[in-house]
Formats: sequence, C-alpha cells, structure tokens
Amino acid sequence: MVAAAYQAFYQQSLDQPDAFWREQAALVDWQQPFEQVCDFSRPPFARWFVGGRTNLCHNAVDRHASQRPDAAALIWVSTETGQKRVYSFAQLQREVETLAAILRAQGVQQGDRVQIYMPMIPEAAFAMLACARIGAIHSVVFGGFASHALASRIDDATPRLIVSADAGSRGGKVVPYKPLLDEAIQLAQHKPEKVLMVDRGLAPFERVAGRDLDYAALRQAHGGERVDCVWLESSTPSYTLYTSGTTGKPKGVQRDVGGYCVALAASMKHIFGGHAGETFFSTSDIGWVVGHSYIIYGPLIAGMATLMYEGLPVLSGRGASAEPDAGIWWQLVEKYKVTVMFSAPTAIRVLKKHDAAFLTRHDLSSLRTLFLAGEPLDEPTARWIAEGLNKPILDNYWQTETGWPILTLARGVADDSPKFGSPGVPMYGYRVKLLDEATGEELHGAHQKGLLAIEGPLPPGCMQTVWRDDERFVRTYWNGIPGKQVYSTFDWAMRDEDGFYFILGRSDDVINVAGHRLGTREIEECISGHPAVAEVAVVGVADALKGQVALAFAVLRDPARAATPEQAQALEGEILKKVDAELGAVARPARVRLVTALPKTRSGKLLRRALQAVSEGRDPGDLSTIEDPSALEQIRAALGRT
Repeated sequence: MVAAAYQAFYQQSLDQPDAFWREQAALVDWQQPFEQVCDFSRPPFARWFVGGRTNLCHNAVDRHASQRPDAAALIWVSTETGQKRVYSFAQLQREVETLAAILRAQGVQQGDRVQIYMPMIPEAAFAMLACARIGAIHSVVFGGFASHALASRIDDATPRLIVSADAGSRGGKVVPYKPLLDEAIQLAQHKPEKVLMVDRGLAPFERVAGRDLDYAALRQAHGGERVDCVWLESSTPSYTLYTSGTTGKPKGVQRDVGGYCVALAASMKHIFGGHAGETFFSTSDIGWVVGHSYIIYGPLIAGMATLMYEGLPVLSGRGASAEPDAGIWWQLVEKYKVTVMFSAPTAIRVLKKHDAAFLTRHDLSSLRTLFLAGEPLDEPTARWIAEGLNKPILDNYWQTETGWPILTLARGVADDSPKFGSPGVPMYGYRVKLLDEATGEELHGAHQKGLLAIEGPLPPGCMQTVWRDDERFVRTYWNGIPGKQVYSTFDWAMRDEDGFYFILGRSDDVINVAGHRLGTREIEECISGHPAVAEVAVVGVADALKGQVALAFAVLRDPARAATPEQAQALEGEILKKVDAELGAVARPARVRLVTALPKTRSGKLLRRALQAVSEGRDPGDLSTIEDPSALEQIRAALGRT
C-alpha cells in the first residue's frame, strides 16, 4: 500500500494545484514574481508561473557559486580516454560565462537556436548552460547521429551556430564527428553561420574557412569575461529535443524555462531525495531527456555534484588496451560518494551477463537508491540487482515529452516499498487515468487493461508543444481518445488493488492474436524469468490465420546452452512451456529465436519496430539511432532472411 503521507501529498497537488505549485516554486529563485500559477485558458496548452522571470543557469550554477563556490558541481570521468576533471560551482560558472561570451561574440542572441552535437565531455554541459544563460534555445542531438538524421534536425531547428567536437569514443573505438557534421550541413537546406569546434585530439579534421571556429583559442580570448544571466519570462522556450526513433519530419519537444526549473527542483527533493553537497550519478547521455533533466539541470539546481561519465558499464580503456570491467560504475560510486544513481534496465541486463561478485567489490555505503528508467524493468532483473547491491531499486516511468517521472515512488515524501515489475504510482500533479481506447470510458477496476492517459493541464516541466507545430502537438497527443481531450502516453497499462501501475507495452505493440489483446510486456516478463535468458524482445508479426502471432528474440546468459541445434530446440521448448504455464497457450510465441544481440538505440532502448519490420520482411526504416547495425543482420540470419 502507498503511505498515507504520499496519498495526502498527491491529493493536494490535484485538489489545490495553485497552492501546491506555489510552494514548489519557492524552491527556485525568481527575479520577478509570477502573477498566475497556471493559465489553462487555451487547452491543451498550459502556461506555468505566468509573468515570473527566472533563469535555468542562474538556478543551476550562479546561486550555488555565490553560496558554496568551492563545492563540487561537475565531475567528469572518461574511461574511454583515461581522463577526469572536477569543477567547483565557481569554476563551472567561469567556464559557462566564457562560452556564453563566445556565443554572444558570434551574434547569438535570445531566442536563437544553438545545436549541440557533442560527446559526453564537460564542454557539452558548458554549452547547454551557456545557452540557458543568455536565453538561446539549445537543441542537443546525440553525438554520432547519422548525417541524414542530423540534417533533418538542423533544418527543423534552424540553428545560428552549432557546437561540436572532433570525435567521441565508445568501447575504445574513436567515432569521428566532424565528417558526419560536415555531410549533414551539406545535406541540410539551412546553413548555420558558424560551427564551434572542440578539438579533443582524437581524430584529425578539416576546418571550413570562415565558418569553423576553434574553441580553445576563443576560450583563451574570452576567458574572464562576465556575462550576466538574462531573466526570462517563465513560458519562454528553453530547449527543443527530438524524440528518438523519429522518422519523416522530426518531432521537436519544446520545453519552457520556469515550469521546467520548478519541476526539476521539486523532483530532486520529493522523488530522488537528493540534497545539496551530495553526488548524483546518471549513466545516460545528454542526447536524451534523462541527460537534460538528470545529468545537467536537475542535480545542479538541487546544489548536488553531478557525475558525467563517458564510457560503457563493462569496458575500460582505449583501443587495443580496452578491457572488460563490469565494476566501473561501482568504483565511481565509491570514489565520489554517490548518493543517488540513475540508470536503465537494459544496462543492468548487460551487467547481469557478468559475475555478480563485481557488485560487492566496492564500498557502496554512500548509495541510498538506484533509479531505473527508459525500458520496462522486468521482475527478474529488478530482483537480481536489488539482491546484488542490497539497495532499494526504484523503477520510474516517463517520456521525453514529460521531462520528469509520471509513475514512480516519491522517496523524499514517504518511504514506500516498490513492487517488482511496477514503476509505481502517479506522481504529484499528474492526473493519470486508464481509459478504454475505443470508448474513452475510464477503467476503475483492478487489473483492467487500458490506455494510460493524463488529463490536462500537464504539470510544470512537461512539453509546451511540438516545436513550430502546435497543430501536430494537438493531433498527435490529445486527439486519440473518442470524445475526450486527454494526453495519450501511447502505452497500455493496468493498475493493481494497491494503486500500483504496470506498463504492458506500447499501444502499437499490443498483439491481437485471434481476437485476444496481448501486451508484449507480459510475454517478455515471463520469458525473462527463465534462468537461461538475459534479454528478450517480443513483437507481433502478421499472420494470415490469427491476424498476428507473437515472435520472441532471446539473448542467453550463456550461449553454450544452445551450442547445438538440439540444445537450442530443447531450450526453446522449455521457454514455450513456461509461457504456457504462466500466461496460457494463447500467449505462446510462434517461435523463440535465440540471438546474441538485440537491436537497440544508443540510449539502450530496444528497436521493436525494426524487429517487427525485419520479421515481416519489410524495410526497417530509419536506423540512425541504432547502436550496432550488425544486430539486425543477426536477426535476419536467425529468421533465415539473409
């Protein structure tokens, strides 16, 4: 059961939203007080803290630099290059002001867009914060994105300037960025005026005369310049971020300044339980929303040190010297006294393939909680990491569009116990509903499956609109349920008798087998419980007789379990029997294909649509986000489609 303390807290946020959010707004600095907490006069568009003037960079950097100048703010560690740097709040402020001065000198003004195409290095954080400081709108694109995908985002954002670097490094392999960027600019119709290049010395590159600028030289020229924060009306756009896997015209999620600042400050206090002077470690990337909210802005707004990591969870070193080391994260937790950690279930499944002893080799006494998000957290994986670390493991569910968790447990409000397999309960401010997709009727009973939706207004911090396309915002997110204007998450879910929600899969991933609606999540949960299985993805594949059938792709913890065709067949039989026993014959996949890797984005999300397309012999479409293209070739081989 959810503690009464949180139930009262949540109910207040719904019954007295103005009073509730006014109290949360006191967690941040305002140069000018707001006149109205929420303007929802033009639904579904909401404006939060109307008339108030604030600045994200001031709240993340300056106010802490004035009070605790020597406290650690940004800790950067790269196991790819063997480098590390620690910046105090005062040092971070100087670096951000210097980059802000560089941007100003290149003509970047309030409202201009700056595209950031960077690896996980401190200069990427400086660039984001410098934009926030002067009121420019940053648009971060994941470093290493393919040129065509980057070009479409350049055309949509129309940046005045792009900040980039010579290269990133992943798994000990250098990934040159400049050739990709040059090709993207050539392909794009919009041509940025300038490109600011950070040269890490990882890959030689050609400079375009008159366009490309050297960051090191300009940093020296502008070092020490003071650039004051520009105080922005709360509803002013702060950044755009393109949702991963976008095909066709990119979909830029637009976020505001004041609502986002308040939402992150409140989440750091109420959800993550972070405190000034502590260390927060998110293993994500700045190219994704978790990196925006919980590497850069959230921890710094809370006065915490944020640990920014360049590297993989199980590999250390560069090139030929790279070595497997599944204890890297925990070594960092020990060294920097990490109190709150945020990662992804997929990363934990990767660790699960290695000896569990590495989880106990380091002193993790500082760590209070590990939060996981990005993919549904299956119960076997949750139990494995919880038992291995002996720490609370909290799933949380949200989206690029919302910017902070929709479902989880608010550890800063009440010490509720999680339920494995569930991300938790609705967070304050979110009017979460389960709706019948066809009729729009609200489902109140326990264990009923429905579409997870949110009544407007969306709370502070959520997307304002789709960049330059209000009509698309309304059409995509608010018009999907008959007779109701509610925000659709596009996820199926159910709620148990204690109010805990369980995510069953995307609404477009629900399988309709001979009239039975089956969530892929349920089947994956069952299969992942088999001791031989490390990872699994289930997709619906067209079938002439049943409409669709389930097809499963499983990665084994030990490939030797299926070294021969006979062993593979026997193991597949075991898995199918398990599904029969737990979910019934109707949920049994047509086949379980054993593979060594699943196609994922660089952020660790499974590309289920690509899996489905390949399974049906179709073109998988835009694969610009895929981490390892060879994974799809393995899928084709397993299906006999080579």
